[in-house]
Amino acid sequence: MSNTEYLTATMTVDRTPEQVFEAIANVRGWWSENLIGHSAALHDEFVFTDDSEYAGETIRAKEGLRFARFQITEFVPGRRVVWHVVDSDFINEPDEWTGTNVIFDITTNAKGTTVHFTHEGLTAAESACFEACSPAWTFFITESLPQLITTGTGRPIAGYRRRTTAIGRRGVAGVAE
Repeated sequence: MSNTEYLTATMTVDRTPEQVFEAIANVRGWWSENLIGHSAALHDEFVFTDDSEYAGETIRAKEGLRFARFQITEFVPGRRVVWHVVDSDFINEPDEWTGTNVIFDITTNAKGTTVHFTHEGLTAAESACFEACSPAWTFFITESLPQLITTGTGRPIAGYRRRTTAIGRRGVAGVAE
């Protein structure tokens, strides 16, 4: 299967690769304020969920909630970030994100810095969420992330409450902010 079959989005901004990379690592600033964990270093783990009572467990028993646990498996400043989906639970196909990779490749050109986004493993032919995920990822990559980079304020999913919880190598301890 070629990468062109995966969910992709591309955007370019007139900023340095380092500024773009820093913004990508600020996941709460452009994707969702409902993240728990850390996303700014290699091997960091974070969780996206709709569950305001999430305490570090897999939430498969809670119907109607989305959940994905990510681990940063590549973190090359100014060049590339890869999030590996360690576990997931989505409404129609609970495991469809598990084992996929969310990839941000950063390049420079005459217009500035370009982010090539790929959700590797999520295809139109095989993914229940592709129709919903494609416009959502496109919005966050082509609108919210560039706004964060250029203005300092993105358009993430609003938080039910902001929490800092370290998961994985830093242990699990939730603290409401």
